[in-house]
Amino acid sequence: MIPPADSLLKYDNPVLVSKSTDRKSPKGRPLRVSPLQSADSSPVPPPPKAKSATTESKQNEEILNAILPPREWTEENQLWVQQVSSAPCTRTDVVHLEELLDTKLQQRQARETGICPVRRELYSQCFDELIRQVTINCAERGLLLLRVRDEIQMTIAAYQTLYESSVAFGMRKTLQAEQGKVDMERRISELENEKEDLKKQLNEQKAKCDAIEKRENEKRQVEEKKHTEEIQFLKRTNQQLKTQLEGIITPKK
Repeated sequence: MIPPADSLLKYDNPVLVSKSTDRKSPKGRPLRVSPLQSADSSPVPPPPKAKSATTESKQNEEILNAILPPREWTEENQLWVQQVSSAPCTRTDVVHLEELLDTKLQQRQARETGICPVRRELYSQCFDELIRQVTINCAERGLLLLRVRDEIQMTIAAYQTLYESSVAFGMRKTLQAEQGKVDMERRISELENEKEDLKKQLNEQKAKCDAIEKRENEKRQVEEKKHTEEIQFLKRTNQQLKTQLEGIITPKK
């Protein structure tokens, strides 16, 4: 049977728990169903008094199941559950995990830099596997690594929320800028039309001013000419009167 998803986290063989109609969630407690146990087998006798090493191993297994819950899926109306492996690891397992991580990164074409969900998922699986390996040898160290993992995930989630909110804020500002740009372009067009109207009015007023100035100049020239002619006439008249007066005043010899 094929598991639902391939993972870097090491799991035991899947175990058939029950049909989906009789499904009872095993979450919160370790599974005690053996894949080799038959349905008509006799009741299991109570185990002998556990030694301290066995008790510690069970506690570590319970802590391991609490840290890394078993995965379950339904196939053909049957519920299958697969727990994480509690087998101790060796240096070879760690080297194999590193090689498998590099292989997965290449196969799934994960980006080496920037935001990459694929790379994040694979490194998260690798970190869970390291937590599993450490928890088997030292449960307290595994719990501390669990706190570190949860803190990292919380920090990443906070940065993701911040990134999404900043993207949404940027989109809103972009839309507002586009709307403001349209309004500004319309305002510029209105001002340009108003400027053209004012230019036309200015040209009309200049033309009127030039016409009035030309008419006044012509009128002034006519008045000056008329005034000059009157002066010349008055001068000639004055000279004639003066000559006549001198002729009357001067005695005849």
